[in-house]
Amino acid sequence: MSAAATPSLLVSLSAELSDLVGRVAPSLVAVRSSRSRASGFAWQADLIITAEEALADDGEISVDLPGGSTAAATIVGRDPSTDVALLRVEADLRPVTLSAPAVAAGGLVVAVGSVQSQPLPALGTVALAGPAWRSLRGGSIDARIELGLTLRREAEGGLVVDAHGHAFGMVVFGPRRRVLVIPTGTIERVAAKLRIDGRIVRGYLGLGLQPIRLPDGGAGVMIMSVAADGPGAAAGLLQGDVITGWNGKSVESLRAVQQDLGPDSIGRTVALSLRRAGADLQVQLTVAERPTP
Repeated sequence: MSAAATPSLLVSLSAELSDLVGRVAPSLVAVRSSRSRASGFAWQADLIITAEEALADDGEISVDLPGGSTAAATIVGRDPSTDVALLRVEADLRPVTLSAPAVAAGGLVVAVGSVQSQPLPALGTVALAGPAWRSLRGGSIDARIELGLTLRREAEGGLVVDAHGHAFGMVVFGPRRRVLVIPTGTIERVAAKLRIDGRIVRGYLGLGLQPIRLPDGGAGVMIMSVAADGPGAAAGLLQGDVITGWNGKSVESLRAVQQDLGPDSIGRTVALSLRRAGADLQVQLTVAERPTP
C-alpha cells in the first residue's frame, strides 16, 4: 500500500462510520432517571427500549428526543433478567429496524448511544460470539456477544450496528464491566411480552435462601425463611433445611438455583436433595409463578 493511498482509505472509513451513525441517530434518545443517565431507542413510534439496570426503581423518567426536545416517559414494563425495559412517550419517533445478522468474532461494530440529543458512538470489534446463555438473574439471552470497545455509561441502552449498517441489538454492561449485546431476538421476544403484561413471569419457590459451605467441604443453600402459602411450604420444607441437590445436580451456588427459575420453569416439578438435622432427604417441589409485587 502506498503512502498516498493510506489517507484516502482512512477518509473513506471515517465517512462510512459517520454514515452508519447518522442512519440510526433519528431513532436514539437519552434516558434520564433519578439514578443515572442512559440511552434508548425507538422500538415503535411511542415505545422505547432501554437498559433495565440503568433505570431507577421509582421517580420520574424523561427522555431527550433527537430534535432536542424533552418528553416525560412512563414504564410499560421491565425485565431485570434480560436487562430489557420498555418505556412509553407521547411522541412520534422513528422506529429502528432491528436485524439478526450472523455475528462473528473480529467484525467491526459501532455502539451508538445518545447524550443531550446527540449521538454518542464508540467503535470496536466483536470480541466473542457464542451460543444462547442465561444471565446471572436467570434470563434467557439468545446469543452471547461481547464487544471490544470502551463504552461511556450514558451510552448503555443504545444500539449496536455492524459494518453493513444492521442494528442487531442493545449495548449493556455485564459483570466486571464487560460490554455485552442483548440481541434482536431477545429484545423482540421480551418487549412483546412487556407491552402486553408489563413483566416477564419468573419461577417462584417461596423460599428465602442463603449460600453456605457444608462441614464436608461441599456447598448448598440454606432455607432462611418459608412463605406460608408458597411452593416450599406445600412441599414441607422447613427453615434451616439445606438444599444440596437440584434434579440430581449438586447446588454449587444460589445463582445456579436462580438461573433455573426462568419462565419455562413454572409448573415444573423439581427433585430436591436436602440435609435436615444431619439426615439426607429427597423432596419434590412444584415451581409456581412469582407473585406480582
